[in-house]
Amino acid sequence: MTKDSDITPYSDSVSSSSTKPASKSARLRKVGNALKWAGLIGFWIQVFLAVVSSVTLALAIVNENERGSPGVGFSLFCAVCGLICLVVGICISFRYGKMATKFSLPNVTPPKKSTTIRIVQIAIVTSLVGALISILGAQTIAGIVLSKTLSLDPGKIFNSQTNTEFVNSLDVFIIQACINIIAGHFVGMVGSLWIFGQIDK
Repeated sequence: MTKDSDITPYSDSVSSSSTKPASKSARLRKVGNALKWAGLIGFWIQVFLAVVSSVTLALAIVNENERGSPGVGFSLFCAVCGLICLVVGICISFRYGKMATKFSLPNVTPPKKSTTIRIVQIAIVTSLVGALISILGAQTIAGIVLSKTLSLDPGKIFNSQTNTEFVNSLDVFIIQACINIIAGHFVGMVGSLWIFGQIDK
């Protein structure tokens, strides 16, 4: 029997002639349950965090009056890119749920092991890239806030014509959005790693 055919029951090292059907069914149910719960929980948590981050970023983008500090634009760009990666992760979590039904329905061939692993790997890479970009944005805006705090001159508070040199709502919006996006990628990564760990058990 070829390795490709052995991939379907998630047992590359044991041929179908020596593996009991019951053990195959148990293994498939375990992978299916992992896909189901990781997809369901990950999907809703990521959707919630993505919606909150989208609202926060929308408020930051329309707040043009406080966007005078250098680096704020880069932070916004990183946050938006991280949010796009999070949307991709949400789509993958939704696909996990669709794949899980194929493991539980009778007379339905489940996805091959290679296909499942490839999707999980794509999800992990997407979460890593999105988290990395969001961390860069968060570090940038955190540096801007720190520099504003250290250079704060109390005498300018009532004399300054603009509040871009002080910590303002725009800075807080971006920081909050980056944190939520990173949390969303963390949830997606944990779910994907859990699925990956269940495949070969």
